[in-house]
Amino acid sequence: MILVVKVLNSSVVLVEEEGIEKIVLGKGIGFGKKPGDTIDDERVDKIFLEKNVKLAYITDLAKEVPFQFFQITKEIITLAENSLNRKLNNNIYLTLTDHIYFAVERVKQGLFIPNKLYWEIKNYYPQEFNIAKQAIELLNARYNLTFPEEEASNIAFHLINAQTTTTQNLNTFQYAKMINSIVNLVKYSVGVPIDTSSIHYTRFITHIKFFVERFYANNQLQEDNNDLYEQISSLYPYAMHIAEKVKQYIDQTYHSSISDDEVVYLGIHINRLIRNTK
Repeated sequence: MILVVKVLNSSVVLVEEEGIEKIVLGKGIGFGKKPGDTIDDERVDKIFLEKNVKLAYITDLAKEVPFQFFQITKEIITLAENSLNRKLNNNIYLTLTDHIYFAVERVKQGLFIPNKLYWEIKNYYPQEFNIAKQAIELLNARYNLTFPEEEASNIAFHLINAQTTTTQNLNTFQYAKMINSIVNLVKYSVGVPIDTSSIHYTRFITHIKFFVERFYANNQLQEDNNDLYEQISSLYPYAMHIAEKVKQYIDQTYHSSISDDEVVYLGIHINRLIRNTK
């Protein structure tokens, strides 16, 4: 049973359920309610644990943003979760609603703010970017607008952040910047044009993305297999030379070392890239 503790506004109510205080959102669920009343859970669109969200923020958001934007955000999140086959962080319901509302208002006024990470997000997070493009199509149809494709990178940014599993609340800008720096260093070092549409390049990018995630989570591959390092260095000297350059770059830029095992697997992927580029 959901009991009203305090009505924050007609769409946001502080409630208690099984002894736990929560914040619930739903169109008109607070209208005419008073402390001690019950709320039909079928009318609830979203539930937040009170400790995980600031009351002032969610109340102000619900006052300023028409509830239809919460509903279309819910549609987009459902689409994303089904496509990604995973649950997203609950807070995206608020942050993405906030973003979409102001994005719609900006486009109505003919304003557009470019995303400096457009290229990186489009190329390194194609799944999230394609979901975001579907979200843009939905917004265009619902509000009779024409969003530029670049806006998809802004929505994808929220989807990427909502998948963060590390306790460090990984900053997506830093994440994409590190990926881009490593990829550019490898491309430059290889010295010949790389087919960025090939499956080998896609696999390489996937490896770099997982490496960066492990790096920020402080969970690097660490098997201490010196024999493997020596073996791969002997088999693929040029690729391992480039991998060592990446290690040196990370040492100097992030003041943190990467393990020999990470260098080995990076060298293997670089070698595959080189072998299929020639």
